[in-house]
Amino acid sequence: MYAIVDLLGKQIVVEEGKNILVDRLPHEEGSSFSLDNVLFVSDNGSVQIGAPTVSGAEVTAKVIRHTKGDKLLVFKKKRRKGYRKFAGHRQHLSLVSIEKIKA
Repeated sequence: MYAIVDLLGKQIVVEEGKNILVDRLPHEEGSSFSLDNVLFVSDNGSVQIGAPTVSGAEVTAKVIRHTKGDKLLVFKKKRRKGYRKFAGHRQHLSLVSIEKIKA
C-alpha cells in the first residue's frame, strides 16, 4: 500500500514502514502527526484518486530526528572581471517514518 501526500507544498510518495527525508517540519523529535492532504491511495490494485484529496484518507507519521543535508557548493564567477564568490549551503531536513496509511 502506498499513497501520494501533499507535504509543505510538495507531492511525496509514501509507504508504510518506510523512512523519508523532507524539509524541516515544525514538530518535535519523537512526536507523531497526521497528514490529511492525501491525493492518491493504492492498495493491492484498488486505486482511489482524490479531487483534490481523498476523503477519509489519512497518513500517520513520526519524526525520528532533525538533520542537515549534504553540503552544496555555490560558486559564482565573472570572467576577466576579478569577481569570484564562493559559498556553501546545507538544507535543514527531517527524517520521518511512515507508520500507517488509512484509506
